[in-house]
Amino acid sequence: MKIIVGFGNPEQKYNFTRHNFGFLFLDFYAKIHKLEFQSSPKFLADIAKQDTLLFVKPKTFYNEIGQSVLSLVNFYKLNPSEDLIVVCDDFNLPFGQIRYRKKGSSGGNNGLKSIEKYLNTTDFQRIRLGSENEALRKKIGDVDFVLSKFTPEERENLPEIMKNALETLKSNIS
Repeated sequence: MKIIVGFGNPEQKYNFTRHNFGFLFLDFYAKIHKLEFQSSPKFLADIAKQDTLLFVKPKTFYNEIGQSVLSLVNFYKLNPSEDLIVVCDDFNLPFGQIRYRKKGSSGGNNGLKSIEKYLNTTDFQRIRLGSENEALRKKIGDVDFVLSKFTPEERENLPEIMKNALETLKSNIS
């Protein structure tokens, strides 16, 4: 069993915001593979299953994603370094760039910090989706930036970014 956790905030008002890039990716994957997310209060998440893969959208807010991840890791007795892949936004990466790492630091990402805190490790895989827009970020500040919607120009590029992220995920699931 492997879990793929997308990062985001659960309320509808956060759809198509930078912080919900992970949710957006999981929704893209689910649509292509005809998967449906089901509410799972036990795990504080919406979950879709495909064979031995669980796709997880935590219902906690972004900064407490670790709660949901810990409950899944414990229940399924998973090894985070082998069985956990997270998909999150990264405003330090150029928009559309995708970076995969087997482990690493949070880089200031509060969702990653939450998982590190709850699992007591940085040893888990991550796919970071670049969301940088330097001009907008300077104009409105970091907090408002991560909660801002993608610009129309950025939205045009989302399908291609999602396809590239899908290839990154496929090449790193073993």
